[in-house]
Amino acid sequence: MHAWEIIASGRVQNVGFRRYAYDCAHECRITGYVRNLRDGTVQIIASGDPERFLQFCAMLRSANRYILVQSLDICELNSTVIYNDFEIR
Repeated sequence: MHAWEIIASGRVQNVGFRRYAYDCAHECRITGYVRNLRDGTVQIIASGDPERFLQFCAMLRSANRYILVQSLDICELNSTVIYNDFEIR
């Protein structure tokens, strides 16, 4: 199982982005969590199949008109924590 950290920047807070990421994760069968950071970005820890992860990232980039994802900074993690589900924190 692979795991990644994603930092999403742009208009990603107070526009429903965490809920959108949650829905995308469930559709792509990605586990982990999503949370707002104090600097206005959103952190996502995602675990799953690499092909499904690519689909998940593509979905995040093509969000609705209220959400504007300017960038996704993606870093593969060396250690994997097993998550049972995807949650909003």
